[in-house]
Amino acid sequence: MEATNSNMSAGALFKNRVIQTILLSTLFLQIGIWVRNYSILLFVVEKTHSDPVAVSLISVAEFAPIFLFSFIGGTFADRWKPKKTMIWCDFLSAVSIFIVLIALVFGSWKVIFFATLVSSILSQFSQPSGMKLFKLHVPEELIQMGMSIYQTLFALFMILGPVLGTFVYQHYGIDAAIAIMGVAFLLSAGILFLLPADFEEEKKAEPTTLIEEMKAGFSYVWNSRSLTLLGGSFAAAGLALGLTQPLAVFLVTEQLGLPKEQLQWLMAAFGIGMILGGGLTVGFSKKTPPQILLALGMTINAIGLLVMGMSDLFWLTLTAEFISGLFMPCIHIGINTMILKNTEAAFIGRVNGILNPVFMGTMVITMTASGWLKKTFSLMTIYETSALLFIVGVLCLAPLFKGTTAVKKSEEI
Repeated sequence: MEATNSNMSAGALFKNRVIQTILLSTLFLQIGIWVRNYSILLFVVEKTHSDPVAVSLISVAEFAPIFLFSFIGGTFADRWKPKKTMIWCDFLSAVSIFIVLIALVFGSWKVIFFATLVSSILSQFSQPSGMKLFKLHVPEELIQMGMSIYQTLFALFMILGPVLGTFVYQHYGIDAAIAIMGVAFLLSAGILFLLPADFEEEKKAEPTTLIEEMKAGFSYVWNSRSLTLLGGSFAAAGLALGLTQPLAVFLVTEQLGLPKEQLQWLMAAFGIGMILGGGLTVGFSKKTPPQILLALGMTINAIGLLVMGMSDLFWLTLTAEFISGLFMPCIHIGINTMILKNTEAAFIGRVNGILNPVFMGTMVITMTASGWLKKTFSLMTIYETSALLFIVGVLCLAPLFKGTTAVKKSEEI
């Protein structure tokens, strides 16, 4: 009987119009984003003769908007209608891409940074609107399974995206790559018209200002036990990932004594693990509370980091990377599901806009310090510290393991 219910749930999930539309839109968005990321990277490397400052500016253009616009974008996403917001963001991204194409033909190549910057800023408005649509239109019992499929699509592009972006640039050049980006964003915008009409929200008796709504967002998170604990877990995970992410190449060259090119196999093992893990998580996520799913993913990744830091055998490190990738979807799905299940629709954007910068900010802090730490401490010590931080993240979630009574929504502000 349970299997029947599970199949019915899976069938209902794939028949859900919102999930169908968002997944198809995301497919084209991912094509545009990965072609953008790799074609622009290769173009800048070629134009500047591998100038590290110019190459680093690509990352600045991609990640800086997360700090500067995430909370502002989330606040506006709560104010605006989600369907209309997503359509306009994708459309404006496409327009900016075509402006860059025209500028490339008639002007300076440096305008290429503008393409990454604008689409990254607009995604800070679009992404929380997509989360809000999940909250409004997807039944609560299907949210976690829907997030599993959504994250599997992202994992798939972690493998295929770099190949696609590199292929387009090498075979067709930057002009064609930018045209493909623009068309992909336009197709995404067009598909979003298939979403159900936005709800007409009741007008508030007293209109609130943007600043008041921002303050209400911070109060909402502060007064929610589950969201503040999730924020602490976010910070620990960000610190852990930032420590090791820039040092993976040293794991290959120093710990394993292999050529730096062997790093690609570790990345491939992690990516394949993520794809398989996303598919497997769809099956058991419906019966597993999101806080348990998140804690499981973080615990396995802690063990994986511990093994990587101690291992001097290639096959063992490769296995640890694969298993870490296999359980990484548990982290992404657990996080998104916890946000959706513990946040009212009116606050989705602001909650997302507060928690995301916490993760990104802590990750950037340890990424910046990792080079210096590498000169001071051994690679094994850094990887063990990263594993310990993941365990701290799990301990932050421990109060939520006692049952559903511990997971409560914030009271209305």
